[in-house]
Amino acid sequence: MRKAKVNINNDKLKHSAEILRALAHPLRLQILEFIDNNKSINVNKIYNTLKLEQSITSQHLRILRVAGVVLTKREGKFIHYSIDYPKVINVLKAVDSFLDAE
Repeated sequence: MRKAKVNINNDKLKHSAEILRALAHPLRLQILEFIDNNKSINVNKIYNTLKLEQSITSQHLRILRVAGVVLTKREGKFIHYSIDYPKVINVLKAVDSFLDAE
């Protein structure tokens, strides 16, 4: 039997792991759900409504932003967050495809 050649792009693998790690946290999922329900929302409304500390909220939003899951738009002194739906949809399709292959 011939072994399959495995060709993994390390940069893509690291980026994929970063995205999945960002999406795998319960509090980040709660923040994403809140953003989704509001389409676009500023950090103050997120932490006040969800009753979180500002610093914790900002840390989680930074992880989501670095992973490319949320987008930001500055309006005056406020930064509004929205979901990058095409990216999230692609991630969910990839996960489903992976799980279906098992």
